[in-house]
Amino acid sequence: QVQLVESGGGLVQAGGSLRLSCAASGRSFSTDGMGWFRQAPGKGREFVAAISWSGGATDYADSVKGRFTISRDNAANTMYLQMNSLKPEDTAVYYCAADVHVRLPTRQASTYDYWGQGTQVTVSS
Repeated sequence: QVQLVESGGGLVQAGGSLRLSCAASGRSFSTDGMGWFRQAPGKGREFVAAISWSGGATDYADSVKGRFTISRDNAANTMYLQMNSLKPEDTAVYYCAADVHVRLPTRQASTYDYWGQGTQVTVSS
């Protein structure tokens, strides 16, 4: 019933751009803090970016700051991650997540309650 679905991943050359979308259904996520995480093969899940319930506050991992932009459209129950100047080290499965308890950005993966299935982003050199 409650579902987050990522889309927009794919193969891109280094320096290119992608925009990921996270479409929510089953409930409204408009009052939830939300975030993006990524996981490369053999590695743990890494924080990428987070956004407050209203979109007024954001937080980014140092590795993506200045290149990625997180945003949300609560009317559409959708969150986005604009990724520019992509690097091979950005290659990972990207997951969106929602935190029903906290409306502010958080980097702690264990705090999030709902997760999408992930979308693959591959950046070639």
